[in-house]
Amino acid sequence: MTAQTNMIFKGIFMARILVVDDENRVRSILNIMLSGKGHEIKEAADGTQALSLLDEIAFDLVISDIRMDGMDGKELLTHIKQKDIGCPVIFLTAFGTLESAVDALRLGVSDYLVKPFEEKDLHIAVARALGVRKIMAENQRLRSMVAQNNKGRKRGIFVSVQIKKIREIALRVAQSDATVLLSGESGTGKEVIARLIHHSSERATARFVAMNCAAISDTLLESELFGHEKGSFTGANQRTAGKFEYAHGGTLFLDEIGELPLEAQSKFLRAIQEKAFQRVGGNQDIHVDTRLICATNQDLETMVAQKKFRQDLFYRLSVFPLRIPPLRERRDDIIPMAKHFIMQKAKIRELNGEILTPGACRILSEYPWPGNIRELINVVERVMILKGEKLPVHSDDLAFLRTNNHQNGRENSLVELPPQGINFDALQKSIVDQALNMSAQNQSAAARLLGLSRGRFRTLLKMTE
Repeated sequence: MTAQTNMIFKGIFMARILVVDDENRVRSILNIMLSGKGHEIKEAADGTQALSLLDEIAFDLVISDIRMDGMDGKELLTHIKQKDIGCPVIFLTAFGTLESAVDALRLGVSDYLVKPFEEKDLHIAVARALGVRKIMAENQRLRSMVAQNNKGRKRGIFVSVQIKKIREIALRVAQSDATVLLSGESGTGKEVIARLIHHSSERATARFVAMNCAAISDTLLESELFGHEKGSFTGANQRTAGKFEYAHGGTLFLDEIGELPLEAQSKFLRAIQEKAFQRVGGNQDIHVDTRLICATNQDLETMVAQKKFRQDLFYRLSVFPLRIPPLRERRDDIIPMAKHFIMQKAKIRELNGEILTPGACRILSEYPWPGNIRELINVVERVMILKGEKLPVHSDDLAFLRTNNHQNGRENSLVELPPQGINFDALQKSIVDQALNMSAQNQSAAARLLGLSRGRFRTLLKMTE
């Protein structure tokens, strides 16, 4: 390799590259040349197949022939730009002229190679393109940081001392690739912090993929995480990438990680440690570069002691633990958030008059908010439906919160028994409804309030419908 090539390759990362050509021989040669340098190569026989892969996988570079049957290279490039996929493209052609080279560069390709080409020329072009990719990613990251900061200021989300500190820590950890474990009650805004970390990191131009572990059945969870091969189970009609693979180059956010079944935890641990896994029904290792952020509203240390969660996995996830305090511990955020949500519902861009009366502010500030921000959003939606977007919001509009506050303060029972006796069905339904209300309609949290498993709670919920 020449000194020039060595200079270009210095500091360039090993990349995931999509090779698009309708000749098998050309794809095979490119695969051998590029994989020999440590790059991970995927192949497509035409533009349509390439677009399908680009929708599924985050690539760092596309190398495409110009002339192909069906969708050609130019049309593929147009789609890449329209979809804002954000990876550079190198064109290959057997018909090289000065005019065609200028035309390709005008279209926005990173480089242009004429077949047959020398291997060193290919590596130089790839190194240049990956350098461009790095610059594009950094520019996008800086733009995302500015946009996110402006967004946060406009929303008034980071008002209290506690949440400002959380934001400061989140911005620091964003500059690393450390796995982050966000803990806190349901509805505290853990996904908001996860997105802040992603958009403030060098991965901001890549995907942020969110998945709720509690929302997927145990039998499908492994397939959702790691993908599956065609025919691996009934209904698996084609090879499908999982969330880990889909988030390659970006961030995977797994909410309610405590709901991950024990049998899936060992494969999950290997994926974190080795950044590799196998699809369900597959034998080939899939290597990914994915940043992991997890969230939980459970006490994982207690679950470890109860052998419901692997200890080695817990330590892997909690490289950087961050607790998000509930809304009742950061009351300075309540009124700014409430005003923001009201303005959203009323479709008001600027504050032109009173949004909340002093009496309404007092009720909102004194309410304990067991459902946190999610409950606050629900309350605002309820009020605005009843008011028809007429402002300001008065204390009378929030009278139902006083009743809820009184009920939440009862010490003896969740419900009052009627003097004529107990209607068991009504009592059961009341308990389920109150548990859901107190947990902002989160079934897992409601189940924990009642000391039930998630499956038992769902059965109880169906019985009371």
